[in-house]
Formats: sequence, structure tokens, C-alpha cells
Amino acid sequence: MPSRFTFSLCLLAGLLPGAAAAADRLVVVELFTSQGCSSCPPANEYLNDLARDRRDVLPLAFHVTYWDRLGWKDPFSMASATERQDRYGHRFGDGSYTPEIVVDGASSYVGSYRREVATAIEAAKSRSETAAAVSVTRDGDRLSIEVSGGNGSGRLLLIGFDHNRQTSIRRGENSGRTLEEANVVRSIRAVGDWQGKPLRISEQFPEGQDVAVILEAPGGRIVGASRLQGS
Repeated sequence: MPSRFTFSLCLLAGLLPGAAAAADRLVVVELFTSQGCSSCPPANEYLNDLARDRRDVLPLAFHVTYWDRLGWKDPFSMASATERQDRYGHRFGDGSYTPEIVVDGASSYVGSYRREVATAIEAAKSRSETAAAVSVTRDGDRLSIEVSGGNGSGRLLLIGFDHNRQTSIRRGENSGRTLEEANVVRSIRAVGDWQGKPLRISEQFPEGQDVAVILEAPGGRIVGASRLQGS
């Protein structure tokens, strides 16, 4: 028989929007990288490890464009990745560099500094910054994105990514190397605004093998995240 204490906890979770989901929300780890950057492979390997070993983390590799003119054009580079990093650079005051990792849109680190990034991931897991529960499911070639009611507001971003990519580099700083890269972002776009009320959106499946959805607060912090269920 449930105790009075257990009943009180359940009631509290029901009264606080997103309270139960806060502990389960994925921590978003964004790596800004390029195949033309000789300092990036160790950071890529770290992201690969996170993708393989951590189900509580959503690691995403954003390939920027500004290395493309320096000997090797990264086939996965996107202007939208460069623009996203530029916004972080202005916010954090550290400019744009590779490899850079941003944890939950809140703090940035050199992407190969595993200890610092791991500490930031654990700190993010302990904070209660989930504004609402986010979920995404697939129905044929369409997606159903749902956001629960909660506190605050935010912008929903739909991200398409590939699980694993292998590239033989023929020129530039990594010439002669074969790079194995996980969770390579192929597309990112805003699909809606959330104003604290339950929201449901239907969207076409984006470019990429898999899908993630993140809820970004007006200041840029990530306050909700999910990946395609069953993926």
C-alpha cells in the first residue's frame, strides 16, 4: 500500500509542469567542428563516445563552413551551423573556433577537453531547467512533435542528423586520414513557438537519418529536448 509520503510526492509531481520530465530530459551537447581542422578529430572521438555510451545525452555534430576555403571542403558543412555557432560566440564573448562544445546552450568548452565537458554535463543533469516535456514520433514521412504545458516560452528547433559517417580526407590539415563521425547534423530549422501551453505540430521528416527536437528559451538556453522515439 502506498504511504502518505509516496502519495504526496506523486501529487507534487503532478502539480509541477515538467517536474517528472526534468530528471529524464536529454542534455544537449553541440560540437562545432570541421573535417578541415586538425584539432577536431579528438573532439569528434569524444562525441562518438557520447553517442555510443550515453542515452541521457543528445550529442550533435555541427559542421561549420569557415574551414572550407582552407584546402578541404567538408561535405557536411552548413551555413546554419556557422550561424548558430556565431550566435553562441557573441553571447559567450569567445568568438567562433573549432572544436567547440556547447552544453545545453549555457556554456562552452574546447571540444577535446573531456573532463571539463563531462563536469558540465553532470551539472546540467542536476539543474531543474526543463520548461516542458518534449516528444517526437514518426508516422510515415511525417513527424508529430508535442510539447507539454509549462512555464516560460521558447522556440522549437527540428534537427535531422545521420548516425555515422566515414570520410576519407584527401586534402587540407587532415589529408590522408579517415574520419569516423557520429550524429552529424544535416539540417536544422525552427518549426514553431511555444508559449507555455500544450502544443502539437506535424512536420515533414527532415534531411537526415534520425531526428531530434530541442526547445530553446529566448536567451538561448535549452530547456527541453527529445529524439525520435525508438531510435
